[in-house]
Order: sequence, then structure tokens, then C-alpha cells
Amino acid sequence: MFIRSERLFLRPGWPEDWQELLSRIDDEQVVRNLAKAPWPYTADDARWFAQQPQDKRCPHFFVTLPTCSRPAEIIGCVGLAPDGEEVELGYWFAREHWGKGYASEAAQALIGLARTLGHRKLVAGHFVDNPASGRVLRKVGFRPTGQIRQRFSLARGEEVASIEHSLELCEPGNCDDPVEMRAA
Repeated sequence: MFIRSERLFLRPGWPEDWQELLSRIDDEQVVRNLAKAPWPYTADDARWFAQQPQDKRCPHFFVTLPTCSRPAEIIGCVGLAPDGEEVELGYWFAREHWGKGYASEAAQALIGLARTLGHRKLVAGHFVDNPASGRVLRKVGFRPTGQIRQRFSLARGEEVASIEHSLELCEPGNCDDPVEMRAA
């Protein structure tokens, strides 16, 4: 499965992507904002992630910048994952691509896919010391739930406070109205 947005191309990972993945995520400032990635992030971690099969209900994608002059560069990752009974949206981007709107664009593309896959609600969270991620979530329609939960960060090796958000998705067939799409 592939997704094209205005500036980005989202594609599944392939085992041979592990070196490029490692070169993009091998940054403590990136990994410390993720719950499930270890620090240091090793070649074995990159190999493991790059070869993960796609889940039909909760896919994940490498986010690339397509160009005509060279192979598309991996700039981050976005995906859906089970979180108990709910489905969680998560993402990360290489630091040199922060602040360019790529996280919002990729998340919006994945929200559209989640709707197509029949999900009715998505959840997401961000560590309290990463307010930029909260701005991304609010920009794409998530709303804070008022809940702060302690979430283990593998990279930090400890529980960290996470501000929780949710997004109610519209019913199939009602997704053409942008206001309906962001109904909370």
C-alpha cells in the first residue's frame, strides 16, 4: 500500500532500507520523543524495524520526499498501532525535517487511510516535554482528552508523562466535508 500527498510519498519499508533508516533515526533528540524506540538505536534495531510485515488494519509507512533526480529520501515514519482496544497514530521525523509541516501532512494522509480502513477513532499522545508534537496533533484534528498518563519510554528508560489526544473519525460516505472530517 502506498499513499501520495501533496509533497510526500508514504511507502512500506523494505529490509534493504535499514541503513537509511538508521541514518535518519540515529539522533537522541528524535528517539527520546518515542515510546517504543531504544537509545542508542542500533543497526539491529533498524534491521528489525525495516523488515516488519504490514498489518492490514494498522499499517506503518516510511515517509519520503519524492524527486526526479535521485531516489526518494526517507525523512521519517508514520503509522497506526494497536493500543489496547484503541488504534494509535504515531510518527517521527529526522531533525533536519522538523518545522516544515511534513508531520502534519503525513498524519493527515494516514488519517484518511484510517477512515478508509473503517477505524472510527484514533488516539495519540506526546510526552509533556515535546509540545511541538501536540501542535501537530491539534493541527490535524486531534483534541486533548484531559488525560495525562505515565508511559514508558524505552529510550529514556523510565515512565514519562504523556498528554493524551483523540480524534473521532466520520462515518464512511460522509468524508467529503472537511468540517465533518474533523468532528471531535
